[in-house]
Amino acid sequence: MDVGMTIGGRVTLGAATLPVENPARAEEFARAPAASPQEVDRAVADAVAAFPGWSALSFAERAQLLRDCGTLLHRHVDELARLLTLEQGKPLADARGEAALAADWFGHTAALSLPREDLVDEPGAQVSMERLPHGVVAAVAPSNFPLILAVTKVAPALLAGNTVVLKPSEVTPLASLRMTELLGEVLPAGVCNSVCGGPAIGAALTEHPEIGLVSFTGSVPAGRAIARSAAEGFKRVVLELGGNDACIVLPGADVTALAPRIFAAAMVNNGQFCAAIKRIYVPAPDAARLTSALADLAAAARLGDGLLTGTEYGPLVSRAQLDRATALVAQARTAGARILPGARTPDLPGHFLTPTVVTDLPRGTRLEAEEQFAPVLPVFAYDTVEEAVARANGTEFGLGGSVWGDEEHAVSVATGLDCGTVWINTHGALRAEAPFGGRRSSGMGTEYGYWGLLEYTRIKVCNIARP
Repeated sequence: MDVGMTIGGRVTLGAATLPVENPARAEEFARAPAASPQEVDRAVADAVAAFPGWSALSFAERAQLLRDCGTLLHRHVDELARLLTLEQGKPLADARGEAALAADWFGHTAALSLPREDLVDEPGAQVSMERLPHGVVAAVAPSNFPLILAVTKVAPALLAGNTVVLKPSEVTPLASLRMTELLGEVLPAGVCNSVCGGPAIGAALTEHPEIGLVSFTGSVPAGRAIARSAAEGFKRVVLELGGNDACIVLPGADVTALAPRIFAAAMVNNGQFCAAIKRIYVPAPDAARLTSALADLAAAARLGDGLLTGTEYGPLVSRAQLDRATALVAQARTAGARILPGARTPDLPGHFLTPTVVTDLPRGTRLEAEEQFAPVLPVFAYDTVEEAVARANGTEFGLGGSVWGDEEHAVSVATGLDCGTVWINTHGALRAEAPFGGRRSSGMGTEYGYWGLLEYTRIKVCNIARP
């Protein structure tokens, strides 16, 4: 499977390779190119060389090229989806949905605008403000949604007039590398480049002195390292570092009716979604009924290879992720929690974990404080709504949260949640036109929509004095 890196408009397989595993089988199925530091330098240099011509295009011309990118990708949705399922594990229908959304996102982005703003217009002065690109953007994407989370960085960066070097996760590089190859059929050489490799290559890219902005989605430790490095060169950063989203069910809510919706919002991409429900807080009198309903849904889940018809949930993306999830469940069990229907590895060859509901956890366990990023759902009983809000806010994360129940009461409670996005009677619904970002260890900066586009620009003010 020859999928290469795109550097300066040329596709290269590189001198070295790295293995790509099919997580549904826990075995290597392909090799991806492994960039050298010299290839990173070349990709950045080509992006620098392409920047003057790209940024000189009109905004409308760049927008049309983005629409052309989306049209092209739509013709390759099935190809990209199959690669995505093979390397990431998600069911093929979900992979098709992600590939189609990635294609659509170019169109959503192209519909945005960046007009010049007239700030002062008076007899003695005229002051205007325009937004200009940073230069070369390093876009570093994660393994859970490789295509769409690459495009949500690449598309606004390009529209704003930047050029890009994309580094996908070394765990799931193939679909993103192939997408960048395809974009080369539309975009001028050097405008959108890709490199592949592990943390050392990521550091070589994000620390490169010619990079003007780093947009990163990934772990908190990696995000902190990028922020420290960026501070040395005063680079701008956009960091989305995950979440530990809480769901608060209010007194009086019909927990039996809500259970399927809450379960679905927790198990998106097998729990490997930064804005999935990670913790549930429910009134003590309703806890047993909600826990039982969730456990029944977990027991009925159909796991398997994402390429097989009928699969609802695929594997976790790596053995390391599976090991971490099982360790969190084991620690909860040791602390006295009940595990329903019983976390287990099914009789399948890959990195599978059955959807698992955990209850009767003592306060302060790791499964409450940390992001599990797996199909493990802890349920906590509370006595007062104030207690639930305090516990929801009591972690280092602040990405999202939700409140379920009477709408008026839920809106009132939601004002107390300290997070970037709050949902009422739903969770994790992200929209192209709505900004998205978190607080504290969930990151800094904004993605999506007009406000996300602004991150890829810098301000320039023109102040004219008039006699």
